[in-house]
This record gives sequence, C-alpha cells and structure tokens, in this order.
Amino acid sequence: MFTPKYPTPDTYIPATIRPTSAPAEHTQHVPTPAPAQAPSVFGSLVRNSPGTALVLAAGGVAGVLALASVAVSLLLAVAVTAVALAASSVVLLFLVRALRQEFRNH
Repeated sequence: MFTPKYPTPDTYIPATIRPTSAPAEHTQHVPTPAPAQAPSVFGSLVRNSPGTALVLAAGGVAGVLALASVAVSLLLAVAVTAVALAASSVVLLFLVRALRQEFRNH
C-alpha cells in the first residue's frame, strides 16, 4: 500500500528511434511484450504492521493538535489586539469629548 509505483523503464523512445512521417499504408503495429516488473527498493525497508499503523495514527493526531494550537494562538492574538484597539478608542473618545467641553466652556 505504501510502496512507490515507478513507471516501467522502457516507456521512453529516443528521438533517433522514433518513426518519422511514414505513409499510413506501410505502417505496421507490432505488439511489444509487457516488461517485467522491476523489484521495489523500498519493499524490504517498510513493513506494514499494526505498530506501523499505530505510529502513523499517533503522528497524524500530533500533527492535527499542533496545527490546532497554532490556529488557536493566532485567533487569541487577533482577539487581544481587537480588545486593545476597542479600549484605546473608548479612551480617545472620552478625551475628545472632554476637550470639546473644555473649549465650549471657555
């Protein structure tokens, strides 16, 4: 399931061997035999076992938790910034009103 699948090595035909513009009546299609499957290099390295599945599942859960914690911290930073801007705007509003009343009274 996790072994890579490589293309067969004889799928490339160099330009020197490719047929040029030959007439259609003289062209014959000769079927080529299917090439033998190349042995997998990684087949002996990766073993599919219940332990492997457990490790992959644990890694997936750890990745999701890490991404979730980053997303929550970014949202928290946005919320703290919004609260700080709202508080500063309220303070500025009170200061502007106080200055307007001060100039009206004089």
